[in-house]
Amino acid sequence: MSESEPESQESITVVLPDGSELEVPEDATVEDCAYEIGPGLGRDTVAGKLDGELVAKEEPVYDGVELEIVTEGSEESLRVMRHSASHCLAQAVERHYDDVELAIGPPTDDGFYYDFDNLDVDEEDLAALEGEIEEIVDADYEIEREDVSIEEAEERLADEPYKLELLEEFADENDTVSFYKQGEWEDLCAGPHVDSTGEIGVVSLLEIAGAYWRGDEENTMQTRIYGTAFEDESDLEEFIEQRREAAERDHRRIGSEMNLFSIQDVTGPGLPLYHPPGKTVLKELESFVETLNHDAGYEYVETPHVFKTDLWHRSGHYENYEDDMFIFDVGDDEFGLKPMNCPGHAAIFQDQSWSYRDLPIRYAENGKVYRKEQRGELSGLSRVWAFTIDDGHLFVRPEGIEREVETIMDMIVDVLETFDLDYEMALATRPEKSVGSDEIWNQAESQLESVLEKRDLEYDLEEGDGAFYGPKIDFAFEDAIGRSWDGPTVQLDFNMPERFDLTYVGEDNEEHRPVMIHRALYGSYERFFMMLIEHYEGNFPLWLAPEQVRVLPISDANLEYASEIADRFDEFRVEVDDRDSTLERKIRAAHDDRVPYQIIVGDNEQEAGNISVRDRFEDQEYDVSIDDFQDHLEAERDEKRTEPDFLQ
Repeated sequence: MSESEPESQESITVVLPDGSELEVPEDATVEDCAYEIGPGLGRDTVAGKLDGELVAKEEPVYDGVELEIVTEGSEESLRVMRHSASHCLAQAVERHYDDVELAIGPPTDDGFYYDFDNLDVDEEDLAALEGEIEEIVDADYEIEREDVSIEEAEERLADEPYKLELLEEFADENDTVSFYKQGEWEDLCAGPHVDSTGEIGVVSLLEIAGAYWRGDEENTMQTRIYGTAFEDESDLEEFIEQRREAAERDHRRIGSEMNLFSIQDVTGPGLPLYHPPGKTVLKELESFVETLNHDAGYEYVETPHVFKTDLWHRSGHYENYEDDMFIFDVGDDEFGLKPMNCPGHAAIFQDQSWSYRDLPIRYAENGKVYRKEQRGELSGLSRVWAFTIDDGHLFVRPEGIEREVETIMDMIVDVLETFDLDYEMALATRPEKSVGSDEIWNQAESQLESVLEKRDLEYDLEEGDGAFYGPKIDFAFEDAIGRSWDGPTVQLDFNMPERFDLTYVGEDNEEHRPVMIHRALYGSYERFFMMLIEHYEGNFPLWLAPEQVRVLPISDANLEYASEIADRFDEFRVEVDDRDSTLERKIRAAHDDRVPYQIIVGDNEQEAGNISVRDRFEDQEYDVSIDDFQDHLEAERDEKRTEPDFLQ
């Protein structure tokens, strides 16, 4: 702090990550606080987090705020650098193209993008833009923040219609806005950014796509340029290699090759059609979860795809999900396709009278739901309009919460370990848009935290990422190439029982309110199926494979024996390749179709009454006993092994 500051200046208190408090002047910024803690930290400060929100180091702090200082080398500092890289991209574009209109350019988890209007650019132009970005980085322009009045901002942005639209929104809550300037170029931006363009590492532009302004398909389609940035070349090369491998594993391509699913223009965007092989995989996934649910005491229910919106008003979904719902009128009534299954389950519980002896009540449903994602956000099975949740809802007494949550977590771990997936957990707390009192939320968050602490589990705290009706424990897992995916979840809900006036009669003969628990073991079938396709690259474990065994007769003379063998293995999904083709081509076709095992039969096998077995790794064994192979297949299937291992 400057020594010239008057002693009478009011002070405020900020809370540091370790829970300690720091007293600073009321006009202090994030950077001022860092210097107050120590000169070294002040010099190393890149940005800050105020109550979990990433902000510029020039941002003022306020009384009672939870403050975290962001320094170089952290995940947040990489995000700051990528934000600055997006500005370099926009500066490069405006150097190369006239009359371009700027929209937005935020950082993302993998890099950054910038949206432009009136820009005619294609993939071949990206190399020249990368070269221009490199010159901007080498120039080491100081990145300066300037706070200006709304009136001055309007003058500066007179030729930028999209920025003026953003400015109009900022003006509702602020007297001033910030610009960031580097060299001859500036942009309306809240930050944060690095100190100079020379602090940006290596930048790569990845692809060009179309994007509607503000994600609204009623608005102008703009040109979006995606890029990424890393501290050093080796990290960039690793990222590019992961992108290359991800493209090879793309579930849309593999899904088409294996005839798993399709999404067609004639049937509508984001509405997947599952073909017989794809539905076979889904049925196996459903059967696995149904077994877990049965063992844990769940009962299956079924709810319709559409409800009167009266139900959504009661549940609170209407006010929180209206923009994401498909809503229509029938006569004088308004209806909506369900975005969630939980209100239907609450209505089923409400239809009966319950005693404390009846609880917990556990409902399960593979329920189809519908959410109106923007068309530009739809992508294969990862973002769709219609998807199925392996939903479970429990109605429990308060004293039974921890026991039920622990059981659910055991079920989730069983699922993830069956697929040999590494996972992490996070406790997600109250979001800004939510329903219910502070007391209810604090109680719910405390219950989930207690379960995690009691079991000595490592977890991250994701502040503000809970569902609108309650906090949750989220599981994220890694696939074969190290990408992280959101998956299973368990959520506490003290609010919906209140809204539906759900009760049970306690031991005291008085009515009491149950607690509702939401859980899903996969998340959604669509996203989990998508992840499995890419995780296994279509080479599903035996128990999931659409076709588990293919019998290959060497010649027509062996067709009858091949059919006999297929009949012996009729408890499996087995096909006979009876085409008039060479054995080499049949083997190649089975390999390309990702069949786990091939049974090859020729004259020698037919005479000996045995088989030859070949696996997807192209290992082969002759003179195999039919019974031995059958026993192995049963064990491999029933134990849900992740790889064919008869020949390993």
